[in-house]
Amino acid sequence: MARAPPVTPLYNHRPITFPQNQLLSRINTKTKTPYKISAVQVPAMPSQQHHHEGQAHPTLEIIGGAMDSVLPALNSTLTRIPYNPFPLIGRNCHVETVYAAYFRSLPDVKLRRECIRTQDNGSVALDWVSGDDRHLPHDSPLLILLPGLAGGSENTYVRHMLVRARSKGWRVVVFNNRGCSNSPVTTPQLFSASFTGDMREVVAHVATSYPKANLYAVGWSMGANILVRYLGEVSHTCPLSGAVSLCNPFNLVNSGEDFRYGFYDKALASSLRKIFKKHALLFEDMGGEFNIQLAANAKYVRFFDDALTRVSFGFKSVDDYYSNSNSSDSVKHVGIPLLCIQAANDPVAPARGIPREDIKENPNCLLIVTPKGGHLGWVAGDEAPCGAPWTDPVVMDYLQHLERVAGLASHSNSVDAQKSTEGLHSVEV
Repeated sequence: MARAPPVTPLYNHRPITFPQNQLLSRINTKTKTPYKISAVQVPAMPSQQHHHEGQAHPTLEIIGGAMDSVLPALNSTLTRIPYNPFPLIGRNCHVETVYAAYFRSLPDVKLRRECIRTQDNGSVALDWVSGDDRHLPHDSPLLILLPGLAGGSENTYVRHMLVRARSKGWRVVVFNNRGCSNSPVTTPQLFSASFTGDMREVVAHVATSYPKANLYAVGWSMGANILVRYLGEVSHTCPLSGAVSLCNPFNLVNSGEDFRYGFYDKALASSLRKIFKKHALLFEDMGGEFNIQLAANAKYVRFFDDALTRVSFGFKSVDDYYSNSNSSDSVKHVGIPLLCIQAANDPVAPARGIPREDIKENPNCLLIVTPKGGHLGWVAGDEAPCGAPWTDPVVMDYLQHLERVAGLASHSNSVDAQKSTEGLHSVEV
């Protein structure tokens, strides 16, 4: 198995590796019986009847109100790299998910960290590519990356997207939630799937720092849920020019039902506990409904959310938190171009939670559902099995298409303004 490239010393991160004979025995989310790779077949995708008539990509479900305006720009990419799951790995969603998490390469990138203070005296960390502030034009398109739950700039899927965008001349910044990727925690509050306050402040800060740049965002998993909720809240006043949502759970109740008490649940809970324990002293003597002991020892995400998250963000119960943190309800209000990419066999973000009807009715939205891919997997395409996920070139081509459209619109507006000015001068004469 190919080993990951060395990572930047900023994080001293070493990929975790499992002996090959232990890989399958660790991934059954419901029982102690290991899966056999060839034993699981993915059911046919729902809503195949929604495929575009005459569509050239029969393995993909593609729907949305923006099909006619956006899909032609992606046809060449989808034709060049059709979704063909990597042999063996891509046949089982759990194998693919775990393989991508532990064996995908980690590009070596030198980052520069900027910590910003939020209005409630909290802190978030922004990781920029070192040197870009000096080397890139100030009007270079700017991409904000939102990792998944407890993730950050050290995640492989984040790094691959960062490297690809940077190679196209884009300025890229990773938005690390409070406590994630060693981001400082200065108040007794971390993050939640419902909270968009930090996202608003990050976008405002970035827009002020680079006022001539068009802004875009890509979010994965919980980061995608936060991103889509933010887009729905700001709707047509959104300062972003486009966005991409990947592996979005959309409906947290459905998501919780699928992965609760299994391998993924335990792994995510472990990450949350590590973040909390580093900053546990901030939560001492909080009183109220906080359960510090339970949060520090939570075996499952639900336990952690009940002990800490839902209390921090004012929910009556953990079920109240989950049912009121869905981004599926926000899709109808999205007022900028949005591409959503999901996997039909995602074990964490189930396909039944996708708000297909709202996506079809919103002229700004496009949905692509791959037949397989797992969660944050998509081990397919030119760089499989250890390189970038299949989604990266599709996402990048989509963003570049939006940037070209924005450039044409800006040029047209400049021409119109110039003609208007010339007309005024004529009147004055």
